[in-house]
Amino acid sequence: MKIYRTVNGIVVEQNTNYRLITTISWDSLFQQDDAGAYLEKQDAQPLDSFNLNHLLPPIDGQEVWAAGVTYWRSRTARMEESSQAGGQSFYDRVYEAERPELFFKATGHRTVTHGQAVAVRRDSSWMVPEPELVLVISSRGRILGYTIGNDMSARDIEGANPLYLPQAKVYDRSCSLGPGLLLQDEPLPGSTEIRLLIRRQGQELFSGSTRLSEMRRTPQELVQYLFRQNSFPRGCFLLTGTGIVPPSGLSLRNGDEISISIDSIGTLINTVE
Repeated sequence: MKIYRTVNGIVVEQNTNYRLITTISWDSLFQQDDAGAYLEKQDAQPLDSFNLNHLLPPIDGQEVWAAGVTYWRSRTARMEESSQAGGQSFYDRVYEAERPELFFKATGHRTVTHGQAVAVRRDSSWMVPEPELVLVISSRGRILGYTIGNDMSARDIEGANPLYLPQAKVYDRSCSLGPGLLLQDEPLPGSTEIRLLIRRQGQELFSGSTRLSEMRRTPQELVQYLFRQNSFPRGCFLLTGTGIVPPSGLSLRNGDEISISIDSIGTLINTVE
């Protein structure tokens, strides 16, 4: 089951059929241990058609958090970008440590969705997208499903000093989620592929891919650490790290198009401003 947040209500996609639910709030889904079963109980009207135009970001009262250095490629890239500041060992130690790196990423008003524009920082000269699998988590710490995320990052700011991470990561329109949420109990298989494509003026600028099997940490492990001494009354999202890193000479520009695809979930497309 996939669900989408729209101005008219919650659209449910199931077996190529679409239904509209208007009687419950988006936040109420995150109070459930089984959001799919909860939606099945609601009154709904059938929709003859549905497209991904004019979606709302699939977030209301939730927080967005992120995990870092969960892929070997991310570890290597972070060590490279921080070499001038002498911070290489931080990322190597995080990759090998029992405790993962977790950090706050965004609130609803800082988040966009499919078809909307992400932003680059005006005070950065090295901006990249980070394509990631996102966990959809209930208020009780249960993984309800999955979506696609773009963790926009200023690599020059983070590389200058690890303490600048919040400025490199957290700003208006720094996060994109969507297009919708895939609700399912079963974990996604390790063979699930994440693909990134960046186009500039209609031409391919960069493409890359990775698989979930390349992650060093499990989703359940990341959630367990996130919920230590922390509460999320309206649920949360957790970006699980990136294994695709564009080359050091590439920085996003106004008008670039970012496409992130994950098997079984869909494709998240954003332009850059």
